[in-house]
Amino acid sequence: MRACLALILMLPIAAGAQLFGSDERGGERERQAGPEAPVTLPQFPRQEDYLPFEVSATTPFDFFVDAKSLSVGADRMVRYTVIAKSSAGALNISFEGMRCADHQFRVYALGRADKTWSELRSSKWETIRGEPRNVQRAVLYNDFFCPMTGDVTSAEEGVRALKNGGNSRAGIKGY
Repeated sequence: MRACLALILMLPIAAGAQLFGSDERGGERERQAGPEAPVTLPQFPRQEDYLPFEVSATTPFDFFVDAKSLSVGADRMVRYTVIAKSSAGALNISFEGMRCADHQFRVYALGRADKTWSELRSSKWETIRGEPRNVQRAVLYNDFFCPMTGDVTSAEEGVRALKNGGNSRAGIKGY
């Protein structure tokens, strides 16, 4: 009888755990509601629209976000083009989305040498981790697009954060 009562009392807690998630910073964030809006690929980035952001002194790449591609949809997804430039000048370009509430990213398309996009057919949402091959996403998440007090609300706020070296709501220096 006590086991049944304990189970009944725990059901509301389990239901609440599905609606809310805890992020790595220890705060509660509401899960995204509703489906993802249809995605339209942006124009291919131009160098004059690159906004640099600092990732790490030890990374072999310089990273940029294309200011013209940055958007915040009605679905609260932050979408942007990220450019990784090697010391030899090689570019890796991808159009991505970030779901702040779920601490996830998704790659929609990769840039080609002929300045066109190659859409990914099996793109899926993945958890943002601070590992070396994805550290740029963790930096964009923590310092620019998903500050501790909530995700950016407009493309203008995201561009301002990139231009100022960080989002003021993330407590980043230089803002």
